[in-house]
Amino acid sequence: MKTIDELLAEGVSGKRVFVRADLNVPLADGQITDDGRIRAVLPTVEALTGAGAKVIVASHLGRPKGAPDPAFSLLPAAERLGELLGKPVAFAQDTVGPAAHAAVDGLEPGQVAVIENLRFNPGETSKDDAERAAFADELAALADVYVGDGFGAVHRKHASVYDLPARLPHYAGYLIATEVGVLQKLTEEVQRPYAVVLGGAKVSDKLGVIDNLLEKADRILIGGGMVFTFLKAKGYEVGASMLQEDQIPVVQEYLKRAEEKGVEFVLPVDVVVSGGFPDLKAKEPTHPDTVPADAIPAGQMGLDVGPATAELYAAKLADARTIFWNGPMGVFEHPDYAGGTRAVAQALLDSPAFTVVGGGDSAAAVRLLGFDENAYGHISTGGGASLEYLEGKTLPGLAALED
Repeated sequence: MKTIDELLAEGVSGKRVFVRADLNVPLADGQITDDGRIRAVLPTVEALTGAGAKVIVASHLGRPKGAPDPAFSLLPAAERLGELLGKPVAFAQDTVGPAAHAAVDGLEPGQVAVIENLRFNPGETSKDDAERAAFADELAALADVYVGDGFGAVHRKHASVYDLPARLPHYAGYLIATEVGVLQKLTEEVQRPYAVVLGGAKVSDKLGVIDNLLEKADRILIGGGMVFTFLKAKGYEVGASMLQEDQIPVVQEYLKRAEEKGVEFVLPVDVVVSGGFPDLKAKEPTHPDTVPADAIPAGQMGLDVGPATAELYAAKLADARTIFWNGPMGVFEHPDYAGGTRAVAQALLDSPAFTVVGGGDSAAAVRLLGFDENAYGHISTGGGASLEYLEGKTLPGLAALED
């Protein structure tokens, strides 16, 4: 795929450059709680504006139902982008209508406009090729050049990600180029030992990547809500913990395959439990208990890995040369259940390995818990995209940027 550096060498002064970014930031009461994805696109936008391009930034936010919904407006993201750029950013209140055209027509070289949430148009996410193509045609009318830089969306076959690049000269932005380079280090140029830490709520979300990593990783450490399906698969009682009972046979098969292949599967030896899920707004103390992983009491819910597990996992990561981490170890948003996630985040910092934090909740946890994100080898902006790449899948948004 061609990169933005090749585009800049060709010259972009006065050209309308459509940047498909990922501004899908978390909001609480209309306020951005983590602007990491906005900051991630800054190098691309600044390079283009510095070269005199008229930059149109587009993104989705959340999952609106193909129609305008004020709760999912990109206005807060556009305002934050302007603050980070240190210059005004125009905002169009539609995607391809009069407001979008007026905003783009009003741009001078070096200026930026953000158009409204792409998913306000049903054509963006449609499974009908013709409907997606029609929306891509309308988006293409806004620009002369396409730059793909929304890594968090490249696993989606959506109009602005997959169909639009075919209609314009297309290039990969700095973020996508960086993300792909990092993922190649996790799949093609791996330094060993290669340790993978997987957490998060549902084991079903991670089955594909576990299947593929059994061929590549040396150690797989499991935490988060998904771990209780593994513990149950080993015959342990898990109380009221999150459990995907239908996935137990698959998990048992993976544990067997790991043993046959010499891949070390590391599960918790202790668990932090409580009688119910904590209030994440009030964050009042909940008086949790720590119990052995094979002795979770009936009625108790596992909400984090325990301190002995935190020490074990740190030891298992200490000699690794490559570490990929995707998914928190517990309910990190509450201080009573952040210990496991904090320990893994610290273990990555203490390790000499090339470390990759795989987007989503893991990246949010690093920032929420006060770690220096620049101290990690790479913090991905796309959890789902990273996982699908590691599963060996073809990502539509990357394929569309290739020539």
